[in-house]
Amino acid sequence: MWLSLISVSLLAASALARLDQVTLDSQWEQWKITHRREYNGMGEEGIRRAIWEKNTLMIEAHNQEAALGMHPYELGMNHLGDMTSEEVVEKMTGLVKPMTRERQYVMSPEDKATPLPKSVDYRKMGMVTPVKDQGQCGSCWAFSSAGALEGQMAKTTGQLRNLSPQNLVDCVTENSGCGGGYMTNAFKYVRDNGGIDSDEAYPYVAQAQMCRYNSSGTAAECRSYKEIPEGDEHALAVALFKVGPVSVGIDASQGTFQFYQRGIYYDTNCNKDDVNHALLAVGYGVTARGKKFWLIKNSWSETWGNKGFIKMARNRGNLCGIANLASYPVV
Repeated sequence: MWLSLISVSLLAASALARLDQVTLDSQWEQWKITHRREYNGMGEEGIRRAIWEKNTLMIEAHNQEAALGMHPYELGMNHLGDMTSEEVVEKMTGLVKPMTRERQYVMSPEDKATPLPKSVDYRKMGMVTPVKDQGQCGSCWAFSSAGALEGQMAKTTGQLRNLSPQNLVDCVTENSGCGGGYMTNAFKYVRDNGGIDSDEAYPYVAQAQMCRYNSSGTAAECRSYKEIPEGDEHALAVALFKVGPVSVGIDASQGTFQFYQRGIYYDTNCNKDDVNHALLAVGYGVTARGKKFWLIKNSWSETWGNKGFIKMARNRGNLCGIANLASYPVV
């Protein structure tokens, strides 16, 4: 244990030594230009610079550890660099866990008895739209729900269309718009409403507005939905294989998730009992070395992760609670 702590301390010191003040100054100025950041005075910039610098050193130290085989994934600076993990959770997550689950909508045990292929990737099957950016609005649930519906409509009609998260943000009264929500509430809304508009007809603005759904812009419908038995990763894999992209929730509060870049994400600090962010599972697979993973689409733009996607460790104790709040629409 002491040797491990000493090793981590030495790596942190090494990271600090490599990033001298001149280098940090140059990187900070370039980061601001790249991500178009402007601040109200030196006071605000000083605060944001300190956060960015702390994140930069954390990324450098982690990647040195990864180079020594201590982590199966790497981190990278991105557009969230001047935000703390707490701010990211507050402004860019938004999954609100329901009080109860209705049994009639839970996937039956019979549905789980299915042989599975080694891998599935719905991006290669034309069932996944481009990565979006929810901005600083707790609408992850809307992007996850819209993504699951997009996959089902592509599967049943052969046409892949961008559906409207804004339609859901504004009109799903059981959810709270940018204040958060849950995916099955969105599926129920689309079912009861008779449809959801396309993104073209009802574009995203990253803030809640009055509902202005118009049936002339309808691009998808929903008959019902199913939920995965809580914590059952095998059931999640079966649903992905048999149905298509599935809405999932995870704990996204770790700095390692905020700055994930490549590899298979596995952080033991991730809390499976504190799921707070909705994403879209679009496949699963296994590496040449036998490491199993989930393929997940986020809604934090293509500048996050691996062009907006992350590989998360599969069958590793329900990492981050990935199978706790999974569901999919029935169209």
